[in-house]
Amino acid sequence: MDELINQTADYLDGKSLSSKVFPRRIAFNLFPHIADFGEDGYTGEERKMILETRKIMGDDSINVTATTVRVPVLVGHSESVNVQTKKKLTVRRLREILSCSPGIKVIDDPSKNIYPTPVDSAGGDDVLVGRIREDLSHPLGIDLWIVADNLRKGAALNAIQIAEKMLEMGLF
Repeated sequence: MDELINQTADYLDGKSLSSKVFPRRIAFNLFPHIADFGEDGYTGEERKMILETRKIMGDDSINVTATTVRVPVLVGHSESVNVQTKKKLTVRRLREILSCSPGIKVIDDPSKNIYPTPVDSAGGDDVLVGRIREDLSHPLGIDLWIVADNLRKGAALNAIQIAEKMLEMGLF
């Protein structure tokens, strides 16, 4: 965060920018590089997303791919997600499912420019979902845009919420 703030201030003051934390300038820039690159061309963060998705879903056969991108925002992770189901899932049904899911808030009316952004997620624990639409390239595909405050919603909070749910279900 400090590097982004410092580079932004330097850029706006017309000064030259230096990168100490990131391999490239972060202010007013994007770059598809989070963690080290492996021999397969994927970064550690991309491999982590693949493995975590399979672990959370309890299914090592799930096909997942990812390209992680550094985006110059102070708070918030964002993901463009494509899901392909075995049976047709309508956008309406998915909105119903997500709207009833704890920890998820659907913000989805693109015709009125209503969709989640990192700024919307800042300071909250909910995962915000919007831009829910059928994938035009696959008959069983759905696309979603998902954001969350990465400083609040992460592994520690997830663990607490999972433990609370398990207590609720009488598993402890």
